[in-house]
Amino acid sequence: MRWLVGWSSVAASFGTVGAVRAPGTAGAGPTSSRPSSHPSDDETLTVHPVGSQLLWGDPDPLWAVGDWRPDEVRVVSVDPFTRIAVLGCCGASDEELRVGLFAARGGALRHLTAWSGSYTAVVQAGRRVTVVGDLAGARPVFYTPWANGTAYATAALPLADLIEAQLDIGHLAALLACPDVPEALRDGTPYAGVRRIPPGHALVLREGSREITGYEPVASLAVAAPQLDAERAVDGVRDALVEAVRARLTAPRHAPETVPPDPGPVPGMGPADRRAARGAPVPGIGADLSGGSASATLALLAAGLPGVPGTVLGHGTGAGERLLAVTFNDLTAEGPGGEAELQRAGAIAANPRLHHVVVAAGAEALPYADLDSGPLTDEPGPSLVTAERHRRRLAAGSADHFTGHGARQVLDAHPARLADLLMDRRRRDLLRPVAALAKVEGPSAHSLFVPLTVYRAARRLARTPYRAGIEEAAARLMDGRFDEPGARSAGNVPVTALDASLAALSWTRPGPAARWLTGEALAEVSVRLQGSITRPSSVQRPGEARARAALARAAADHRVFEQAAEVRSQRLHAPFLDNQVVRASRTLPEALRVQPGARAAILRAVLAGAGIRDLPPGWGATSHASSAVAARAGLRAAIGDLIALFDAPLLADAGLIEARVVRKALRAAAEGEPVPLDGLADLVSTELWLRRLISRRGTCWTGTAAPRQRAVAGGVPPRPAL
Repeated sequence: MRWLVGWSSVAASFGTVGAVRAPGTAGAGPTSSRPSSHPSDDETLTVHPVGSQLLWGDPDPLWAVGDWRPDEVRVVSVDPFTRIAVLGCCGASDEELRVGLFAARGGALRHLTAWSGSYTAVVQAGRRVTVVGDLAGARPVFYTPWANGTAYATAALPLADLIEAQLDIGHLAALLACPDVPEALRDGTPYAGVRRIPPGHALVLREGSREITGYEPVASLAVAAPQLDAERAVDGVRDALVEAVRARLTAPRHAPETVPPDPGPVPGMGPADRRAARGAPVPGIGADLSGGSASATLALLAAGLPGVPGTVLGHGTGAGERLLAVTFNDLTAEGPGGEAELQRAGAIAANPRLHHVVVAAGAEALPYADLDSGPLTDEPGPSLVTAERHRRRLAAGSADHFTGHGARQVLDAHPARLADLLMDRRRRDLLRPVAALAKVEGPSAHSLFVPLTVYRAARRLARTPYRAGIEEAAARLMDGRFDEPGARSAGNVPVTALDASLAALSWTRPGPAARWLTGEALAEVSVRLQGSITRPSSVQRPGEARARAALARAAADHRVFEQAAEVRSQRLHAPFLDNQVVRASRTLPEALRVQPGARAAILRAVLAGAGIRDLPPGWGATSHASSAVAARAGLRAAIGDLIALFDAPLLADAGLIEARVVRKALRAAAEGEPVPLDGLADLVSTELWLRRLISRRGTCWTGTAAPRQRAVAGGVPPRPAL
């Protein structure tokens, strides 16, 4: 895991980088909160992150921690106290960084988010420090009060270590009950006292004081934002996506490190076999090729754009021109959907610029396999139960690997956008999407009423004020009302497109795991929702608000996925979550977004603009049935381990669930009953994350003043009374 960390204080000490003086010392800087075991007053105590590299020192130090590549850490200085640090993949030149530094010094923070790539920017102008988050939330920024000032980082766990934080049980309850509802999650994290800045905002620190400011305009509830025509908007998405891919292709290549070391000769295994067993990727550029439109678009763009062949050490110069396309073949999948995706992937891989690799796996790569192993992630996420499945695919990839994560949330229209169209009195634009829903339902008497049903739901949402929508969601949690259309299982009785659309036509919705939470936990989340009504908030149209919340949740899940399925010396790239791609996609007209097959049509136009027009039949088809089948098969195979996991769960100790109820749901799902599989995955992943966190040893900090305890010292605290 890679992160950056720094702090700003009222009066920082000089001479020792990151120094923390003992309380009572004359002229002391920020003081530690541990009062009992300090040395004498005249002794200077130091604290700094383990395995860090200093980017700049006192009075407001900044470190980069982890296995950053040299080209991923860039610092441009004008003078000793006017400088900018950019960490990650950024397509800006040093001169562009210098111009952005001057713009940010004058308050124009949006300039720092306009470059291609995915990165975090930190600007120091005198004693003012500005940390800029991204639009999607894939590169979040966290902060916490500490030592008469504010500490910040791009990971929450190091800050929790720094202040020796306990778990925030209320946040975990909200994460299970309403995972995509910002009003319930607020700015919290699983660690008490550690906060997160919202996507599209920046953290501004002035000698310890902090301010969170937005740099992106927010759409009004009453008036739609000016929209480009469809052709110009699609051209903007094409340009942004091409620049995002080019930023990765023009970066220096890196050969994977030989860690862990080669064990030496093994009977029946050559050097390549031993490397594959260690999970080391190959040098060069690679991409997922699942047969879907998003991954195929990135693979074809990366294969067609000029790049830098080979690595900085000369590895792979002969094959560096060919892009390694990796397709995962699930041998346990049943039905024609998976076979059709493999055929489309094979047809796309016929491109001579692509080198196609198919990774076949059986029961050993099902969801819920090998739950005992895996790293501790910064936060819980559903990818913890599928990490082994993804790690097998990624280990066969390249040192720089493209993935299509986030394309659906960035390009597709959330069903709630139908209400936005009604608010703009654009009823004609609803004809094609509601007709498509009626067609999916099939010829029946019920399908005749689908257009009217959808129209009524959209009109009801358009006429529902924000406050009333939040109050209704809070009441549903208190009453335990979950069995409504759209909240049904994705098991033997699949949720239809109509059910999902009707469920999404609301301001907020409970998550799939909410039905298994205790009444006390649901009551606390309900109180959180009701409390959000009284606080000032940005007024958005319902469709725009739901779409941004879904994107933020997907970006947070992608960040956990990166950490859970991490392969050493490999970088995952998700261009659809880049700032410029998200910003360009927001200019797409809502009338275009809501049309059936809009994402495939947009990506087809993107490829056509890049000169790629020969696409296989069925390109752009979507299928989520195979993932549901794999989830049920994996749950059935691991039911014994899962029952043992919830024999004495930490979630029950925290008062969030009743173990008996969850064990019953697990057995029912294994037997094929219609149980929300996504909800069970959320519960299992959260329980796994808690166990890994509690069993963790050590801390992210070192030095004589370093925290002596790890985060959440003492385990899961008892449930507070409501």
